[in-house]
Amino acid sequence: MVQVCLNGPRGAADGAMVPLTPEAMAESAERAVAAGATDVHVHPKTPCGRDSLSPRVLAPTLKAIRARVSVPVGVTTGAWAEPDPAARLARVRDWTVLPDHASVNWHEEGAEEITAALIERGVGVEAGIWSGTDAAARFAASPLAPRVLRVLAEVTDTDPDTAGASARALLAALGTAHGRPVLLHGEDGGTWPVLRLAGRLGLPTRIGLEDTLLLPDGEPALSNARLVAEALELYRGARR
Repeated sequence: MVQVCLNGPRGAADGAMVPLTPEAMAESAERAVAAGATDVHVHPKTPCGRDSLSPRVLAPTLKAIRARVSVPVGVTTGAWAEPDPAARLARVRDWTVLPDHASVNWHEEGAEEITAALIERGVGVEAGIWSGTDAAARFAASPLAPRVLRVLAEVTDTDPDTAGASARALLAALGTAHGRPVLLHGEDGGTWPVLRLAGRLGLPTRIGLEDTLLLPDGEPALSNARLVAEALELYRGARR
């Protein structure tokens, strides 16, 4: 499995290739899936480019993407999109169009309440376990952990020389992850070293403009599709 992360919290300042409107996200998703992505992760945006959990923002984004692709589509529930935990929970409960899955950052306040609400609504949960936080320990102790769709092992170490070791330490901290599938990925300078490690270990991974704006050779990435194509080549090479 290679998930494409279309945009993340990035905005217009990061370049015109970052999709910010429902139409742009849908087109980018379609091309990324054609390049080999099997799952989509997206951050719905307000007209001014801010991440939003509002049902009025979420619904047109999901509808636009689903009109172009048939793979599962997931969204963020990151605290930066709605800092107040109670308001964030209310947003999730008010969604009128449901994603196939949603990522929940386990180190954020209210993570278990959000997870319970998503599960109750039939939405799969990607448990975001960030390195450098207490998320792995909190996840290990959670009664909801066995019920999540999968674990996102998110390596926040952006140093290409140490990101691989940080990834291995995170995987060790996760242990059996309550038997849930683990998707391993990095960000910025750690993106490509961690992706290669995921390939060597045979773990699902992700790639996209949320995680990096650069190709493995350091050249600017002009599209999510190009990143997916490069990622699949590196991943398969690491598997050999």
